[in-house]
Amino acid sequence: MSTVDQTRELAAFLRTRRERLDPRDIALPARRTQRRTPGLRREEVAELAGVSVDYVIRLEQGRGLRPSPEVLEALAGALRLSEDERVYLFDLARQRPTRQRAAVRRAAAADEAGPISRLVLDLSPLPAMLLNHRFDIIAWNREMAVLVIDFATLPPEQRNSMWLCTLHPGLRDFYRDRERTLREGIADLRAAWAAHPDDAALAELIEELTSGSEEVARLWALRDVRVNGRGRKRLRHATAGPLTVEYEVLTPLQAPGQRLVIYRAADPASQRALDAVTSKL
Repeated sequence: MSTVDQTRELAAFLRTRRERLDPRDIALPARRTQRRTPGLRREEVAELAGVSVDYVIRLEQGRGLRPSPEVLEALAGALRLSEDERVYLFDLARQRPTRQRAAVRRAAAADEAGPISRLVLDLSPLPAMLLNHRFDIIAWNREMAVLVIDFATLPPEQRNSMWLCTLHPGLRDFYRDRERTLREGIADLRAAWAAHPDDAALAELIEELTSGSEEVARLWALRDVRVNGRGRKRLRHATAGPLTVEYEVLTPLQAPGQRLVIYRAADPASQRALDAVTSKL
């Protein structure tokens, strides 16, 4: 996995988004010809976006075009992209404001944990951890460590939430909804990849994940894009058994490349299980 080749990825992303659409859900004139492939035709996307068919073909063939913001908005609407997918499309086309990119680079170069690491500790007894844009775990409290794994015992290169949930053998059965959890995480990782196209370390992580797991390679190829701000995880703790947590992801204003992740029990039974996990701290 190299750093992002925007032209090739933009082409592949547009093709997969077009192919996933059901023509019956799109308001287009009826056509008598049979469809031999799934999704919309290129001419239908062109019609919806108000661009030429040749332009769509050249985009999907990766022929070096750089669409304007107006064209990107039109394509996003034609392909019914979610907000996260729309941002991903703009990232691939390098059309996001340069000021925003500069702010992300400055944040990544700054002290990674900083004062937010103290907030992670203050959030006890709620399990909490701090991630950077590569999903490296740069700070955590004791509750998160006893719930998931003792991060302090791991080599630094393994203190990464994506590496742990996909490749760590001890956590293979930790997520009861493994397929969904991995698919959501990889969709989030893909968004980060496009937002940081020159990050060689992030590209190396993705190469390690996709080459080390057929499961990850299959999900990565789906090109799902989704930034996960909140949700639920169904876990299976080694001693406390099954429990469900709700998670919230917060982004500090002064460090936009970081994510503060907070867990809380989703129901009374899960709270009892979580209390059992943390009772010996």
